[in-house]
Amino acid sequence: MLRTHYPFYLANAPVTCEATLDVTDKYNGQIATRVSLPDAAALESAIAAAYAATGDMRRLKPYARQAVLEHCVARFRERRDELAHALCVEAGKPIKDAAGEVTRLIDTFKIAAEEAVRINGETINLEISERSAGYHGYTRRVPLGAVAFITPFNFPLNLVAHKVAPAIAAGCPFVLKPAERTPLGALIIGEVLAETDLPRGAFSILPMLGRDAGALVTDPRLKMLSFTGGLIGWDLKAKAGHKKVTLELGGNAACIVDGDQGERLDAVVDRLVFGAFYQSGQSCISVQRILAHDAVYDALRQRLVAKVVALKAGDPKDKDTFLGPMIDTAAAERLQAWIGEATEGGATLLCGGQRHGPMLEATLLENVPHDAKLQRMEAFGPVALLQRFGTFDEALRIVNDSDFGLQAGVFTDNLRHAMRAWDELEQGGVIVNDVPSFRVDNMPYGGVKSSGLGREGVRYAIEDMSDVRLMVVRDDA
Repeated sequence: MLRTHYPFYLANAPVTCEATLDVTDKYNGQIATRVSLPDAAALESAIAAAYAATGDMRRLKPYARQAVLEHCVARFRERRDELAHALCVEAGKPIKDAAGEVTRLIDTFKIAAEEAVRINGETINLEISERSAGYHGYTRRVPLGAVAFITPFNFPLNLVAHKVAPAIAAGCPFVLKPAERTPLGALIIGEVLAETDLPRGAFSILPMLGRDAGALVTDPRLKMLSFTGGLIGWDLKAKAGHKKVTLELGGNAACIVDGDQGERLDAVVDRLVFGAFYQSGQSCISVQRILAHDAVYDALRQRLVAKVVALKAGDPKDKDTFLGPMIDTAAAERLQAWIGEATEGGATLLCGGQRHGPMLEATLLENVPHDAKLQRMEAFGPVALLQRFGTFDEALRIVNDSDFGLQAGVFTDNLRHAMRAWDELEQGGVIVNDVPSFRVDNMPYGGVKSSGLGREGVRYAIEDMSDVRLMVVRDDA
């Protein structure tokens, strides 16, 4: 289903060049296709085109922006199988999960189409004292201008959608650099956008090498940088100058299992296994730390181990596969080394830990030392840690003892505990009675501390990509 070659998109148009980038099948390591490789000169042209398109995009009426987004929704539905297959190959994502991500791509563009026509302002009562009698205030949101996007490999469709769709809704031309290892989804999105009547220069999609992409961060013609990826994002922010910056930089998400689970413990275990090992744990909100109350710890551990060892690993194209490869062998080797460090430090390996190329077994450990990398850093792979606690306040302290703060989960029937978690946890989101891996595409999504800055979720991204402009009107004297 994949073509032998894909162009990149420069100022809305496909471009083919001699320099190419290999895209490998992440399960077997073979070259699946190639994409044209843009260079720094192409990036300069893309930035210039986006800057020149600022006025045309700003003047594009909301209903016209909505029509573009609705066209994308329709075309993505028609190309659902193609998109899922490309995702399965380039990211190694099990085909069921790939199909689910296509659904989220469609959802995100659909939400953006709805939001495009309700970007509203407000009326402000300025007559708060005698000196301002006769004055009236009004605000509206206006697009920032040309914006830059950098996206990671783990959600090549949905994380691109969460930048591209709000930009179109807000009226911002953009230049996107998708991850070098997973560019196909973004390029298919570009192919669909090229079918629309967006003004020339409204978008460029450049699957380029990082060494050639510095202007996305430093060029002042780009008014915003939205970056999703690793902690290097903070270095990019320092180089970005005066432009607005939003960052989503991952986490080591924790999930608290309170002592009141009763008969639903099996259901809790099912959700924990999904949250920890879905797409081989390569999610910023993957369940990495499981904190279980003394009252349920032993039963939870037994059931977790049984579920984890039963997971089917293998070829992601097999519809029964749950656990596919990590993005490459180097990533699997890195995480296997972290597991070794933890066990050498006294952790108990409950299951997993073995590696075959990029395939790392689903791994569960307990009693991992406080200073181990698996506790302090983002694992970003199929590994979860199990830890017991005695009081709910103790669990909250353990969760907060982290440099990260993206999302946390809390399984509890105690309303006071749920509200206390919402009050006390230093997180961008607290998910009650589900895993932190839960996300719906219209909710605010982002973190605190090292996890990032700003929020995604379509409406919230539109707000970041726009400014508030005030008008004050004085009554005639």
